[in-house]
Amino acid sequence: MSKTVIKNIGKIVTGDIDYPVLAADTIIIEDKLIVAIGTSELLTDLEGATVIDANGATVTPGLFDTHVHVSGGDFAPRQKTLDFIDSALHGGVTTMISAGEAHYPGRPKDPAGAKALAITISKSYYNAPPSGVKVHGGAVILEQGLTEDDFIEMKEQGVWLVGEVGLGSIKKPEEAAPMVAWAHKHGFKVQMHTGGTSIPGSSTVTADDVIKTKPDVVSHINGGPTAISAAEADRIMDETTFAMEIVQCGNPKMADYVARRSKEKGQLGRLIFGNDAPSGTGLIPLGILRNLCQISSLSDIAPEIAVCMATGNSARVYELNTGVVAVGKEADLLIMDAPMGSMATDAMGAIAAGDIPGISMVLINGKAVVNVSRNTPPAQRKAKIL
Repeated sequence: MSKTVIKNIGKIVTGDIDYPVLAADTIIIEDKLIVAIGTSELLTDLEGATVIDANGATVTPGLFDTHVHVSGGDFAPRQKTLDFIDSALHGGVTTMISAGEAHYPGRPKDPAGAKALAITISKSYYNAPPSGVKVHGGAVILEQGLTEDDFIEMKEQGVWLVGEVGLGSIKKPEEAAPMVAWAHKHGFKVQMHTGGTSIPGSSTVTADDVIKTKPDVVSHINGGPTAISAAEADRIMDETTFAMEIVQCGNPKMADYVARRSKEKGQLGRLIFGNDAPSGTGLIPLGILRNLCQISSLSDIAPEIAVCMATGNSARVYELNTGVVAVGKEADLLIMDAPMGSMATDAMGAIAAGDIPGISMVLINGKAVVNVSRNTPPAQRKAKIL
């Protein structure tokens, strides 16, 4: 049985939007799961344990990137780039959700090919997660000719995501809604492109299209990269309960609008964060951290709440047992602090000020997979393995 102990924690930001901060300084991990959270009184049996000294820094859940266009392995064909997933890990991302393998070279667009691609990509990431990052790939893109039996077969083979509705040959709500109903019937989570077209062959999607189709996630409500109008965003907020995704590769003005309006309406629990990369915008290893800084420093959202948008909110939408610092959750964790030179004195203060925090350790399933990020600025206080 493996055991990891994190002690001397300055602050725990939980990722749970109802209880975002926890008064504790010690976390005990056994066999990939958090088993206890409390004070130094827990430090009684350390024999055989890996002990990490957080050195007064902040612990948060590992970050989610809910909008990644993976293509198998750690290669991004659109930008001809290797190891982008490993770079995202150094930006604190421990879980990725595919929004559809739209950039796969020669992507098959017939029903058999679409189904085969989803199954293959899904299995490949579960068999060999790049750098340990939990990549949920194989988000099937809806194409003409897919049947309910196809969804049954895909689910039996481990596929449970539908990529952005609108990327494939199914574009109109009257065509998409029956397929979305089949997907929901068999336990899939469904994402839907929103806003202007992003790649050749995709389509402009309006609030009315989203309302009629009934996805689980309104992908890039702030544009991917072209946004819907403020009035359209208000309709989605007022007439639906779908999760609303803010992406880094989108419209920053609309991101601010949606964040502020969601706060006014008491809907911050609906917001989740993605990158929408690899895309034409490129690759942004610190994209989710940039979302945190943007929404907190410019949109008047408490940094602890912004962290929830990148962690627990996403875990709840996709029903994954991570994203929250709580007993029984998978121990995917970050140890971070204010960066050297910042006016802030801790990680949350840095995010509120707009400074990218310094990540000194990333854990996946309780195992340290990054000792000092190569992409963030150096932390003022650095965690270390004793």
